[in-house]
Amino acid sequence: MISSKVELTQPFRQQRQFVAQTGSGHNLLLDDAAGGTGPKPIELVAAGLAGCTAFDVITVLRQKYHQKVTGYEVRVEADQADRPPQVFTAVRIHHVVTGYGIDVSALEEAIRLSEEKYCSVGAMVQKTASFHTTHEIIEEKTESLRPLVIQAAGVQS
Repeated sequence: MISSKVELTQPFRQQRQFVAQTGSGHNLLLDDAAGGTGPKPIELVAAGLAGCTAFDVITVLRQKYHQKVTGYEVRVEADQADRPPQVFTAVRIHHVVTGYGIDVSALEEAIRLSEEKYCSVGAMVQKTASFHTTHEIIEEKTESLRPLVIQAAGVQS
């Protein structure tokens, strides 16, 4: 079971700031644009989607395809409906993988598995939004990282 709670931080003031506590005991502030002390709840959905797919893709790349990844970033942008509830209507996801000899077909398969099978956040968001996914691979140039990456990937030099 997943759980979370939010509590108004300043009940006698006009601000709408909340402290959120996750079931695993982590805390963060939630706010609106006016207060600006924390992310808006809908921003956490975008961050959750980025994190969910990132965990899936990096796991598949490392464990199934033994790719030598030295950096990885997922960027999410979402359009919202004009009227409440302002659900996501279109989502753009961009994966940027840095490493040595990254196989494009391995990356594409990892992304496909995340979108079609593993990412629970993506499965929920896809109920209201279209997805457009892109990726890029950046060849690592730092030679001093090479032995560390090869060793971490389980390859003996």
